[in-house]
Amino acid sequence: MDTRMTKRRHFSDQFKAAVALEALRGDKTVQEIAAKRQLHPTQVSTWKRQAIEGMAGVFSDKVKKAENKDGEIKDLHAKIGQLAVENDFLSQGLKR
Repeated sequence: MDTRMTKRRHFSDQFKAAVALEALRGDKTVQEIAAKRQLHPTQVSTWKRQAIEGMAGVFSDKVKKAENKDGEIKDLHAKIGQLAVENDFLSQGLKR
């Protein structure tokens, strides 16, 4: 019996995306893809599921960025107003 532990393999995001895309195409079964890439079928299914779940985020990021910009614009307008009031107050103090 071999008591040595095998090293865990780490895969790049690009590799995972390629495998997930191949699984999403449906040309081959998950088992065929796993055998070809020397992976466990569960791993291929997991990456496929993660790819499907992550697809919505591709489009929602634009909405989040727009919302963040709107909030930032409001904050900046408030700061401009505050500075304008302070400027007027200080300029009136100098005139006296």
